[in-house]
Amino acid sequence: MNKLRKAAGGGVAALLAAAVLTSCGSAPDESSGGSDGGSSTSASDFLPCIVSDAGGFDDKSFNQLSYEGVKQAADELGTDFKSVESNSENDYAPNIDSLVGEGCDTIVTVGFALAAATKEAAAANPDIKFVLIDDAADGGDDGQTFDGKADEPNIKPLLYDTAQAAFLAGYAAADYTKTGVVGTYGGQPYPTVTIFMDGFKQGVDYYNEENGKDVKVVGWDGKNGSFTGGFEANEKATNTAKQLIDQDADVILPVGGPIYQGAVTAIGDSGKDIAMIGVDADLFETDPTTQDVVMTSILKNMKVSTYEAIMSAANDGDNFDFSPYVGTLDNDGVGIAPFHNFESKVPAELQGQLDEIKAGIIDGSIPVNSYLNQ
Repeated sequence: MNKLRKAAGGGVAALLAAAVLTSCGSAPDESSGGSDGGSSTSASDFLPCIVSDAGGFDDKSFNQLSYEGVKQAADELGTDFKSVESNSENDYAPNIDSLVGEGCDTIVTVGFALAAATKEAAAANPDIKFVLIDDAADGGDDGQTFDGKADEPNIKPLLYDTAQAAFLAGYAAADYTKTGVVGTYGGQPYPTVTIFMDGFKQGVDYYNEENGKDVKVVGWDGKNGSFTGGFEANEKATNTAKQLIDQDADVILPVGGPIYQGAVTAIGDSGKDIAMIGVDADLFETDPTTQDVVMTSILKNMKVSTYEAIMSAANDGDNFDFSPYVGTLDNDGVGIAPFHNFESKVPAELQGQLDEIKAGIIDGSIPVNSYLNQ
């Protein structure tokens, strides 16, 4: 816990933008300054840029939040920005290289899958600042290691200890379930996916210990679990959710961007009263079609941290702090969304219990394990 706070303590600032999204896999388009989308004279020579993971900037999740952070910063700075979307992993390196060629001063790369391409580009372009989201860039390309220093000195990692927030969601799910079974599944077993599942299970286990209950978690045992093999909202995502429902799970946590859409479909097809927990963004707000089933969401405040990183890159110049940012409950880098339509469905005392647990996680009296604090 102390290690996380120390890593998160390096202050970062922010940045803004306004623009039109580029088409997937294409070369970046120049976005105009000003939130109204009209052309205007740039008030700054600083050029921030961003490249998405394969989910695209309209994924209602981490790509979209990161894009919004860059846009906000560019708007505030009165500058243009450039963005480019990726269709597949084959686009990562070419897309980053295209932004280098466009003269970008800072390039945000969204997702651990871009780690290898980001490190290669950073090594070849030491004068460009890189902001890598969801990977420590310090040893493997799977994000599993975290020693507080990126392999390349011009990369700033933005990391999120979502196990802490998922712990709260797991406790809430265990308190809410009527069947005594809750479930989770992921896109692929990367640490940035399983960190949610780890925290969720720990929260359920804590609920059982504190309340003398025996709520079961299906889909993840702490080492092995259910995965769709990718991050697409496809039939596999729907069938994986159905498998959890067939095991009597009445609360489901899908982890992996658009795969939550498979859970929504499976819940609708089941005709049962099943709740879903979102990840990254507050799905109730970003995807109103989920409002009848979303109990809460586990939040990664990527918009804020990306904005702050861009602002700092623009304003601090050579004094930019490249030390990793780690979002925690303590610094509001992670959290859980309101219960929204489920407010009347959860026990009245639940929120007070969650507030106490959050305080315990922050002061260290309630340990939450993740790859970021081992």
